[in-house]
Amino acid sequence: MAKFKIISQFLKDFSFESPNVPELFFKRENTQAKLEINIDLQIKGAENNLFMVDLITKVHSKLDEGEKSIFLIESTYSGLVQMDESKDEEDKKRALLIDVPTLLFPSVRALVVRATAESGFPAFVMQPVDFKKLYEDKQKEASK
Repeated sequence: MAKFKIISQFLKDFSFESPNVPELFFKRENTQAKLEINIDLQIKGAENNLFMVDLITKVHSKLDEGEKSIFLIESTYSGLVQMDESKDEEDKKRALLIDVPTLLFPSVRALVVRATAESGFPAFVMQPVDFKKLYEDKQKEASK
């Protein structure tokens, strides 16, 4: 396993939209909500084995009827990572795409909880993400 250390982590971009408030708060119907969660990773390399890992998250809640948006949260949470010198590129790739996002995710999760709670909606707690499984699934797709 490639060794690394996170030099800093920070919120690069954050957006919360609820275009149908306040009318949603006045609606008394018991309509089901749909939730879409998308997670993406972008890695940018630099000199001296420094890498920027961007954990890009989109959480979109919609009403079933009419696809009316309840809220949309988009965030980019980043980590600046120093990798130890490693000749094994696969180990380095796994660290950047599995280990680093696993360490960054709790901060994203806390941001989503706080944003939804402060918006007047029930707090939404994202389930943990298995970045290892996501990585392995993408590897299987790429080999087809």
